[in-house]
Amino acid sequence: MEIRFDAKIVAVTGAGHGFGRAIARGFAGLGARVFATDISEAELAETRGAEAIETAAVDLRDRAAAAEWIGGIERRTGSAIDVLVSNAGGVAGQVAKPVGTVTDEEWDVIFAINVHAAFALARAAAPAMQRAGRGRIVTISSGAGLGPSLTGIQAYCSAKHALVGLTRQLAHELGPFGITVNSVAPGFIRSNAASERQWESYGPEGQKALMERIALRRLGSAEDIANAAIFFASDLAGFVNGQVLPVDGGK
Repeated sequence: MEIRFDAKIVAVTGAGHGFGRAIARGFAGLGARVFATDISEAELAETRGAEAIETAAVDLRDRAAAAEWIGGIERRTGSAIDVLVSNAGGVAGQVAKPVGTVTDEEWDVIFAINVHAAFALARAAAPAMQRAGRGRIVTISSGAGLGPSLTGIQAYCSAKHALVGLTRQLAHELGPFGITVNSVAPGFIRSNAASERQWESYGPEGQKALMERIALRRLGSAEDIANAAIFFASDLAGFVNGQVLPVDGGK
């Protein structure tokens, strides 16, 4: 079966770099009408490139702004969104430190971008999907949502676990309306500035040890994550719901 998304409306968050950029470009290359958002207009301009991707800079920590972005897509297209990929997230520039020194603000911002934004987007997109009787929601969680995080950041690990829980709960709530909700859980991939800093922090011995824990003995790419998201959004995954797919080379 050839996977195509012609005439499909796809919304992708965190599309300014890394996974989100690869996901947006992947869907656009398969014929979708892609709407992409990130907090950085400059990075979104790079994502657009020569692709037919419509972009808007939105701070998804503002849940009203997140909902308005979804509503704007629906008004512009006159249709429900076919595929929502909630990829926005990350560590907000933080590094590991003892739990006793973590501030409320540091904890809250990671939950805002990893969990609250995904909730706000799903809440906004679900009603039109329900009326249409179809839809795909794909969250980008992490191996940190299934076990301890390599980052050592307590809030990040907790937030990704929460995102996995939200994914599974929405799958049961929205499934009767023909909507599937699944999650891609990337392993360690050098896809952005934060992951590069993390990689460098390991040093040669730590990098070697990490690679030896991967069955394929190599790191993946942002395109590997995009391929998994595309699978969940495709007809091939029509009976796949509430699942978390680790894309980590085999740990």
